[in-house]
Amino acid sequence: MTGESDVVERTEVLQPEPAVALARLLGVDPPDLRTDGLPLLWHWVYLLERPRQADLGADGHPVRGVIPAPPAPGRRRMWGGGRVTRLGPLLVGREATRRSEVVSSTGKEGRTGPLTVVVVRHTISQAGDVKVVEEQDVVYRAAVATGPPAEAEAVTPVPIEAGEWSLPVDPTLLFRFSALTYNAHRIHYDRDYARDVEGYPGLVTHGPLQALAMAECVRGTGALATAIDYRLLAPLFDHQGLVARAGPAGPDRAVSVRDLSGRVTARAQVRAGGQERR
Repeated sequence: MTGESDVVERTEVLQPEPAVALARLLGVDPPDLRTDGLPLLWHWVYLLERPRQADLGADGHPVRGVIPAPPAPGRRRMWGGGRVTRLGPLLVGREATRRSEVVSSTGKEGRTGPLTVVVVRHTISQAGDVKVVEEQDVVYRAAVATGPPAEAEAVTPVPIEAGEWSLPVDPTLLFRFSALTYNAHRIHYDRDYARDVEGYPGLVTHGPLQALAMAECVRGTGALATAIDYRLLAPLFDHQGLVARAGPAGPDRAVSVRDLSGRVTARAQVRAGGQERR
């Protein structure tokens, strides 16, 4: 890996094992990884930053040596959304390079105080050709007093309908996804920290996992998903489940994630063209 304060490049040979592990976590079948390449968003288990333990903050996120780094000490990080375009197949068994850079940092005023929205661009190339272009919206907020620990509310399930895909969420799934993506943020696996420090009523389901569920909901119809523009609307907790729904077929499909009670926590537009080989 080479890098400066605002640009980092990482190169590695993409091995099949991370994709197989992700497929087993999601309960889906991967395509031919050496011919068809990684499905949309599956690059998230490759080319990972692996910070030193000494560089992690109290919340488990790295505070130095990575992109992005917190804009100020004590800031809490949230994944706000992003945009990903798959320009060509990212093939397993071959070398790939990811270039990461901060393209903007904007201060805003939120309900709990000042926010900083950092947009990070990742460009992944293989054999000199750009295969994936991604922008991530990372939100930093000030730490605030949480008050008494939040209580998990009972969930009244809404029936799963045709066109919806349910992913059973529990602490084991969240822990495995954290391990697979090298994400040490404690809100996803440390219930005491999530409740007592950040005030959440349960473990937080990863934003990227919700985005993956939306992309997989489209892939499950046989369509070849080539781009996604997604926004995370509200926290989703482990006792609330995860249900993805894809709208009517077309070049741009509206997709969403809801909890078992019907509360929508994420929305996206997914571009789909042609049929994926099975």
